[in-house]
Amino acid sequence: MYRPESERVTALPLPGMRIGMVSPYSLSVPGGVQGQVLGLARALRAKGHFVRVLGPCDGPPPEPGITPLGNSIPTAANGSIAPIAPDVPAQLRFIRSLRDEDFEILHLHEPISPGPNTTAAIIKHAPLIGTFHAAGDSKAYEYLGFLARWVNRRLDARCAVSEDARALAQRHLGGEYTILFNGIEVERFARAEPVATEAPTVFFLGRHEERKGLQVLLAALRFLPADLRLWVAGDGPLTAVLREQYRGDPRVEWLGRITDAERARRLRGADVYCAPSIRGESFGIVLLEAMAAGVPIVASNLDGYANVARADREAVLVEPGSPEDLAAGIIRVFEDRALAASLVEAGSHRADAFSMDHLADRYLALYHPLIARPGALG
Repeated sequence: MYRPESERVTALPLPGMRIGMVSPYSLSVPGGVQGQVLGLARALRAKGHFVRVLGPCDGPPPEPGITPLGNSIPTAANGSIAPIAPDVPAQLRFIRSLRDEDFEILHLHEPISPGPNTTAAIIKHAPLIGTFHAAGDSKAYEYLGFLARWVNRRLDARCAVSEDARALAQRHLGGEYTILFNGIEVERFARAEPVATEAPTVFFLGRHEERKGLQVLLAALRFLPADLRLWVAGDGPLTAVLREQYRGDPRVEWLGRITDAERARRLRGADVYCAPSIRGESFGIVLLEAMAAGVPIVASNLDGYANVARADREAVLVEPGSPEDLAAGIIRVFEDRALAASLVEAGSHRADAFSMDHLADRYLALYHPLIARPGALG
């Protein structure tokens, strides 16, 4: 278990709460933060609480229980593109939802992101808890400056998903943060029907941008067997360039954006899940999903990934940015079946320790005193 004895929480017999879960990023665009928001909301509902997710949506909401705040505006952030909604119409819809739903607590993810989180801090009609996800270097902390520090002071409790995320927030904003690692819905991945394969198959899932390292994985193909197959899911600013560069390689299948259900099925069907990121990972949630699905992992040796995957225990970790090392790690897993089996077994235990059900209990233990505390709306 990742929680020390002093931090373990027994679920409290709490009455049903009215919880507002706020995502600054479009809920119809796949992403790590969005996945955490939706998964945590489902886990809290399963425990008898009313949870409404509020956030931008580019199209119909992906599932029930969501209040869409309008389309997002793609904005450069932390080497990626953040689909946020800082526009006035989105804020008016958010304010109307706060008035209609009468939430007892608001849970803000990436709380300093411009948009509904800022509006929630200004209005503060209920206690606010913030979860910080970003790690490494983030220009948003520098650009937002005073506004970010002001929003942070309005929070009644602060959490971070990793030591790296806490360090980034403390460096720019100050304050104290409880580390609550991300969670996964273990059964959804463990029980998915695997996609059938006819050759050794590697699966990549992520945004096609420089920091996610897809270009490194594709460069590694020249060191990999001719009968290998590579599934590439997702899209991004590098998609067109990389597809053109590797269009002559029949080993590569470009899947585009895929549903959550297909993601689970691809993870179950692959022989290796590869995470070749070169920087900017605060927490390896997709690694935990792969562990739950029972697929061996080859990943870059980054601090964010090392939060959950230990070298040669739950994953083979390689030098970031090195196609040769990445290919060697993949070949090692293909050829050493005993290693692959041990990675899967250890990964299964690791995934169980990070279940979304456990995470929901820990957040409930933080929500309750904030709701009960007098004067929280100062």
